Amino acid sequence: MADYDLVLKCWGAVESDYNTNGGEVLTRLFKEYPATQQLFPKFAGISQGDLAGNAAVAAHGATVLRKLGELLKAKGGHADILKPMATTHAQKHKIGLANFTLITEVIVKVMAEKAGLDAAGQDALRKIMAAVISDIDAYYKELNFSG
Repeated sequence: MADYDLVLKCWGAVESDYNTNGGEVLTRLFKEYPATQQLFPKFAGISQGDLAGNAAVAAHGATVLRKLGELLKAKGGHADILKPMATTHAQKHKIGLANFTLITEVIVKVMAEKAGLDAAGQDALRKIMAAVISDIDAYYKELNFSG
């Protein structure tokens, strides 16, 4: 629980502006790892220079962060939240597990810069996300998806 508390103490700064922070997360993800942009068909045609400030990118980034907020606030009791998400990411979106690790690193950087997440909080978020990704992997295996 201590890891969750370390991250949640900075979460208010993230949830106070999900659109801006979410847009920053996805814009960075797409710029740092360009292949990830192709995983989002509706964003595939947006040039790198037009990502920042794009309303659709920001809205989807806000959705990502809202879901992360739910997972964090569940403090490990996240099966009811995670299973439907893992199912759609396996069956509909076909998102490989490595992509969750990539976005984790981007979220860690954005939270450090925008929400004051210190080194201990960054390590805590990485540990939490490693557990979440492990659970996603288990759901993927149940679905026979080799993500």
